[in-house]
Amino acid sequence: MNTLLLNSTFSNAQHLDSIQPKRLRKVIISESAFYLSGNAFLQYVWYKDHERVPFHYYNDNKGYLQIDKCGHAYGAYQYSRKGYDALRWAGVSHKKALWYGGPLGLILQTPIEVFDGIYEGYGFSKGDMIANAAGSALFMLQQGLLKDQTVKMKFSYAPSPYAKINPRGLGDTHLERFFMDYNGHTYWLSANFKQISGIKKIPAWFNVAVGYSGNGMLSEFSNRNYYNGVYIQPVERYRQWFFSLDVDMSKIKTKRKFLKGLFSVLNAVKIPFPALEYSRVNHFKLKPIYF
Repeated sequence: MNTLLLNSTFSNAQHLDSIQPKRLRKVIISESAFYLSGNAFLQYVWYKDHERVPFHYYNDNKGYLQIDKCGHAYGAYQYSRKGYDALRWAGVSHKKALWYGGPLGLILQTPIEVFDGIYEGYGFSKGDMIANAAGSALFMLQQGLLKDQTVKMKFSYAPSPYAKINPRGLGDTHLERFFMDYNGHTYWLSANFKQISGIKKIPAWFNVAVGYSGNGMLSEFSNRNYYNGVYIQPVERYRQWFFSLDVDMSKIKTKRKFLKGLFSVLNAVKIPFPALEYSRVNHFKLKPIYF
């Protein structure tokens, strides 16, 4: 979820018709530094307590009801969006920005999978790689065919009660839970209603969104009755689907650079709205407000 922390300087900025050398150097230096620092963090911080082992695979495709895979696709989508916008801000043509910046999500997240494959306790996941490629492809296909993102990937989070049961697996602090407790994650496809309906009177910023989440996941593949030596009542794992409204911040017109940057960051997150939930446990359930 570190995509939410990316600098928004380049996003939603005015696109120029000719290359600006100073801006392009800034983009190249910034993205190179981000790439190298990310790899250094993985090697010397994230994996520091794990023994290096021969390259191996790990099949986690059924883990956490595929919420983790949604996260990989979301991260790749956001990185690709940032990469394209940065190059367009520097005056790179649409076509070149698409081919050089569009795959950035896949490029940035591939080293994570490679490192996973050479450290004990992890493993190279083919499913993660497919999800990474799907996220970048979603951006590139729309930008290439439509020169716009009619359907955007977004994220929302709300703390769940399950981390208290298994803090080792789902996080012991609020920050850890934000990243590790997939019960609190919801991933959305947010579509611009004016563009898909063709109705001109609809506000340009009005979106409809379909979300996916999971509930009752105390660990990766299955739940146990004992955690940390304490018996708990059985908890059922199930999928959740949501239908809601949303706002496309990129369609809100403003001349203020600060607001453009702020809107770019906020556009990666689903705006809280009432939502209709469907699951095999609760069937249809209206939520007055859903984060």
